[in-house]
Parts: sequence; structure tokens; C-alpha cells
Amino acid sequence: MRNKLSDLNNYLFEALERINDDELTEDDLTALISRTKTQVDVAEQIITIANLQLNAVKFAYEVGTTSPPLPKLFLEE
Repeated sequence: MRNKLSDLNNYLFEALERINDDELTEDDLTALISRTKTQVDVAEQIITIANLQLNAVKFAYEVGTTSPPLPKLFLEE
């Protein structure tokens, strides 16, 4: 992961694909679901931070900053 929101999105879809694997044993599926829940918890925090950063940029724009920088989390390289 390169630490962009698009990377996070792709990673979460990959996790969903792994969960849908019909060849997983019940034990493997249980472990995968537990791991995925942890990943989702972390993803939620990343999204919360991204939202805070976006709101800061919006605020800077509203108070007259001509070109507030967009956080790197939103930029594709």
C-alpha cells in the first residue's frame, strides 16, 4: 500500500475477495474474518483522519487561503 485513499479502497476490496474464496476452510475463514475486522477498524480511523484533513482544507479555502494544499492522502502519484 502506498498510503493513498485509492490504495485503501483497493486493499479493502481485495480483503472482500479473500473472504469470498470458496476453498477456505472454516478455521481459515474464521481467522480471516478476525483479521479483516481489525483491518476495517484501522481503515475507519484512516478515513476519519482523511475527513478531518479535507475539512481543514475546506476551512482554509473558506477563510481566504487562495490555494490550500490538498493532503497527500488524497493525491495520486
